[in-house]
Amino acid sequence: MKIVIAGAGEVGCHLAKMLSEGFHDLTIIDPEESRLATVTETMDVLTVLGSPTSIEVQRGAGVADADLFVAVSPAKEQDVNLVSAAIAKRLGAKKVTARINNEEYLSSDNRLIFKDLGIDLLFCPEKIAASEIYGLLHQSEMSEFMDFARGKLQLLSFKLNENSPLVDKTVVDMYDYPVIDPSFKIVAITRGDETIIPQKETIFKAQDLIFVIARQDAVAKITAMSGRQDINIRRIVILGGGRIGEIVAREFSRHADFVKIIELNKARCAALAERLGDKVMVVNGDGRNSDFLYEEDVRTCDAFVAVTSSSETNIMACVAARKMGVPKTIAEVENIEYISLAEEMGIDSVINKKLSTASRIFRLTLSDKVRTIKCLNGSDADVIEYIVNPDSPITKAPIRDLRFPKGAVIGGLVRGGETIIAVGDTLIKPYDRVAVFALPEAVKKVEKFFT
Repeated sequence: MKIVIAGAGEVGCHLAKMLSEGFHDLTIIDPEESRLATVTETMDVLTVLGSPTSIEVQRGAGVADADLFVAVSPAKEQDVNLVSAAIAKRLGAKKVTARINNEEYLSSDNRLIFKDLGIDLLFCPEKIAASEIYGLLHQSEMSEFMDFARGKLQLLSFKLNENSPLVDKTVVDMYDYPVIDPSFKIVAITRGDETIIPQKETIFKAQDLIFVIARQDAVAKITAMSGRQDINIRRIVILGGGRIGEIVAREFSRHADFVKIIELNKARCAALAERLGDKVMVVNGDGRNSDFLYEEDVRTCDAFVAVTSSSETNIMACVAARKMGVPKTIAEVENIEYISLAEEMGIDSVINKKLSTASRIFRLTLSDKVRTIKCLNGSDADVIEYIVNPDSPITKAPIRDLRFPKGAVIGGLVRGGETIIAVGDTLIKPYDRVAVFALPEAVKKVEKFFT
């Protein structure tokens, strides 16, 4: 697939790194020579110096022949992405997507305006991140989660505490084999920098990050396995009044008992107080000061969410909140290399806009039978939901006889109103919605089973 990425900022670079592993023909456009130099140091891609809103620059980058054009320029004003995406479509790019920072554009009526301009998909990284945080506040015992088929099947992840009943047990110890109709399936373990597809003899260790595909009725059972307790979150404190903090506060305040935002910029505090009204308390202060956090009664909240522009501030503030006894901490960590560090320091959940955004765009490079895909925090793996074609290879034999790629595992499927956890003798049928956990090197091999 020929892909042109307009913008060599953090999102563009991370996306290029992901896509380069799939043997795509990649070109990156950016007006800053220094950003392009950083790209060429780490990736074998073609770069074009110039503005992505220039028709001649786009022509020179081969946009007319592109299968996918991705506008992710890091400019403060995102108009450049809308303009460059519209131009790319007119030049002949088959699929076009653009990053925005204005929630107003995402309403169903307004999306049609941009559809008429030829832009196939709009995405707002801050909105995506806020939605993930909102979900984690409802699945408080989990580090990460993903719904398939409108929640009939779920991916859940949690870190094993020392008091978890799984520690020092094998996968076999969890079940009474052979399993006929399990309600969940452990599909992967992240241990340090390694992601493991577990076998029956795999031994669980404390601090392992466990990924589980489960039916809805198994969530309580999985929570017990984690050694954690479910928390009814009614009071939250949000550090950082940027777009993410504002969206989370507005959504959660509709049913919470108490929501507070701590923001360093006084002018931003005034704007937030005016827009959010009486349901949200807005406080001006420096969240890097643990004494200030203590004075603001952070210790009495059920959840502490740190979403400032500084990963370091978010990590340290969450650590301080954790020491004060806050049951649930969530940090936005944009430095990918800091994610494991944040988790090792006891932060319950980590959000990364680049990974969340890349998931949305990466889907466009896969077959039209992919419904959703999620790039996971704390793991280099992806979770993909497929709709099965009538004649695809995945339907030809039970799972155990398929020679499915070693770096991937089928977790479960939804068939009509029935939710099924996949085992060796499961036979996948046409139009099933199937959840697959796959390491990067296995994604293209998995694709072949669903084409």
